[in-house]
Amino acid sequence: MDGNGRWAKQRHQPRIFGHKEGAESVRHVLKACAELGVKYLTVYAFSTENWGRPRAEVDFLMGLFSQLIDREVTELMKSGVKLQFLGRLHQFSPDLQDKIRTAMDKTKGNKRITLSVMVNYGGRAEIVDALNEIVESRKLKLEGRIEEKDVQAHLYTKDMPDPDLLIRTANEMRVSNFLLWQIAYAEIYVTETFWPDFRREQLIAAIEAYQKRERRFGKLS
Repeated sequence: MDGNGRWAKQRHQPRIFGHKEGAESVRHVLKACAELGVKYLTVYAFSTENWGRPRAEVDFLMGLFSQLIDREVTELMKSGVKLQFLGRLHQFSPDLQDKIRTAMDKTKGNKRITLSVMVNYGGRAEIVDALNEIVESRKLKLEGRIEEKDVQAHLYTKDMPDPDLLIRTANEMRVSNFLLWQIAYAEIYVTETFWPDFRREQLIAAIEAYQKRERRFGKLS
């Protein structure tokens, strides 16, 4: 969800103003996805590298996560949204961890759409955590080589299909350590639109562009 800071700067506002409007974009895009029949929406909210940002901005983001959980869970229940937070959650404050667990537990039975919020997440960190889980599980066993299916079974996203479409806002041309394993064959769509301006119309444009692609998965057509 790129461009929050640049969007705010254009309006002579602090970066946190962009983050607040970016949260509104998530609400609009989630609603549009549910109406269009999209079953999984995964958003990159806070990376493992974001701890290096100014303390005031990090504190604001932690507070924003907490406020959004308090404000949105009831509506998510009404809308049939399953909410999950994926990443190294143990590094958050105990209070935020409790809110995250409660929100996930309340919505776990919902089936209309799954909203995955990647927080304290990094694609490389996810793969490292998966490999460490495999090593730990095999300590007392003599087993063969680690296969792709073994890694897949230990990813944070193990219960989800790989994404079909990766949308990069703000004209960013890199994958930025996001779902490195899962996006091996995802289609990438880049738009100049900053995330706070990304709403239903921009989502539909991305989906329509995706529908025109021919997906070969490394095979000849």
